[in-house]
Amino acid sequence: MENNLVRINKFIAMHSDIARRTVDEYILQGRITINGISISQPGFKVNPEKDKVSIDGEPIKISSRKIYIILYKPENIISSVSDEKRRKTVVDIINIKDRIFPVGRLDYDTTGLILLTNDGNFANKLMHPKFKIEKTYLLQISRPLEERHKLKLSNGIKIEGRKTSPCKISFPKRNDFSIVNITIHEGRNRQVRNMFEHYGYFVRSLHRSGYGSLNLSGLKSGEWRYLTAREIQSFITD
Repeated sequence: MENNLVRINKFIAMHSDIARRTVDEYILQGRITINGISISQPGFKVNPEKDKVSIDGEPIKISSRKIYIILYKPENIISSVSDEKRRKTVVDIINIKDRIFPVGRLDYDTTGLILLTNDGNFANKLMHPKFKIEKTYLLQISRPLEERHKLKLSNGIKIEGRKTSPCKISFPKRNDFSIVNITIHEGRNRQVRNMFEHYGYFVRSLHRSGYGSLNLSGLKSGEWRYLTAREIQSFITD
């Protein structure tokens, strides 16, 4: 089915230490085969449940054990499996033998809750906008948020030609309107920063505090744990 298809570079990056850009180079070099047939198009899509992908004749192995992890991402960590500049990644922090990958990403200088898994279907559901999984962020902005801007941001504004969905905005500290909580269910690149910068507010710090029903309770920066069966089920049954 179309929903099960994944771009070949993303699939290999999920299940190996090879970056997507390197995968594209391997494809052009004719080093990657799908079901024994060499491919030449970097945009080619595969069905992870049916297709057999190999590099130089060596099959890409998919772990049968499903892994679901919550991590408190520190600042200055890459939300990726690997980094061409050899900067530390979220996968480096967890450091387990199984191949895992982050569900979506947080910016290099953004802290907070990020999920990692080896379950592609689970990740795709969490990232798909139609499921409207809420993500909550705590941010500090350069000046107090004006009520008129709060209303406009809450109702949705046009960024890069496309309107954002309605969101929830509140102030966790009484009489401090430069500390803001925002809950969205979209995952557009740098969305929260772009929304506030649209009205001239510089985002001094950004922290993801919630993802669906999950929060960082019990975790310190750099710490992680496996999700419980109930936590996993909360996403699957939403």
